[in-house]
Amino acid sequence: MRLTRSARYVCVIPVLAMLVLVACCPPITTVPQVAATVPPATQEPAPLPLSEPGPYHVGMRTFASEDASRDNRQVGITVWYPALQPQEATYSGPTNDAAPDLGGAPYPLILSSTKMARVLAPYLVSHGFTWASVDRIDTYDRMNEQMFEQPLDILFALDQAASSPPEGLEGMIDAEHAGAIGYSFGGYNALALSGARIDPEHYLAQCPTPDATTEAILSRLSAFDCAPAREWDAFAACAGEAITASEDGLWQPMTDERIRAVMPLAGEGWWLFGERGLAAVDRLTLMIVGTEDELYRENAFIFEHLGTPDKALISFVGQGHMMVYNSKMVARMAHFAVAFFGYHLQGRQDLARYFSEDFVAQHDDLAWGVYTGE
Repeated sequence: MRLTRSARYVCVIPVLAMLVLVACCPPITTVPQVAATVPPATQEPAPLPLSEPGPYHVGMRTFASEDASRDNRQVGITVWYPALQPQEATYSGPTNDAAPDLGGAPYPLILSSTKMARVLAPYLVSHGFTWASVDRIDTYDRMNEQMFEQPLDILFALDQAASSPPEGLEGMIDAEHAGAIGYSFGGYNALALSGARIDPEHYLAQCPTPDATTEAILSRLSAFDCAPAREWDAFAACAGEAITASEDGLWQPMTDERIRAVMPLAGEGWWLFGERGLAAVDRLTLMIVGTEDELYRENAFIFEHLGTPDKALISFVGQGHMMVYNSKMVARMAHFAVAFFGYHLQGRQDLARYFSEDFVAQHDDLAWGVYTGE
């Protein structure tokens, strides 16, 4: 069910302060089932070739649009795309309004916040992707309407990139083969875009007293709390009946059939999705999280409950939540993103080995599946 253009109630809940933080799809898209494994310490690490820049220069353009289905909500969008290298350029970073490189067009589309795009888009776009990111969406210190507004902003960006790309980028974007990625708060958004469904019964049962499972994954980093529970009817009314109405008690998935693969990185979601909501996930999924991240237990728990059989978890051993500020770790995440999305969205069979269990096992500081510390 597509919810981007649906009619919804319009209301305002006070927003709390914002703080820190798909070429044809290949017919074979199954990722092997995951077992908890620790890589051996007996071999030289395999190189991470996809962490190096690809053959394309990166261009970017920003535009604004209004979502009429949400009271003309203003959504700023940055489009990143393979571009021709300016002859006079001495800097290899993204260039505003660079001439597009049509040689490999159309290019599969990646979706995220612009905050995430600034970290990873230069890597992926250089390997033959386009990227549409939503400007000015950020994290939150407590749960609020951003839990549904941000995924809907990203879905709106997908629609705009598909139907109304910036002038000069027509024919560049393959929006029929799209992927979503996000880190931390963006990891929640990527989960929402994977088909996960909010389970009000589960969430409200955690407030004010969480059950033993939820209690075990509580973290000071988490923005998930009982704030919406105190005004649940107003919260649900803001989301709108097209999202909240259902026969099974779960909210409708905030996704689009064009989104075929997702990468939730160090994210959250157990509070709102619960076991039933996560069981609804039906997209190809690759999760990444550091074993020293305070959200690790929640990520492991989310992974184990994802409904899709096409899932994998790569644990960065010894890394914490702020590894996103470590250039070496960012390059590693980029390698796995290029491999994962390249295989599933570009149809590049040769990239499958670069995000496989065998590949991960060649690195002492990576683990395939939930890390046991053994």
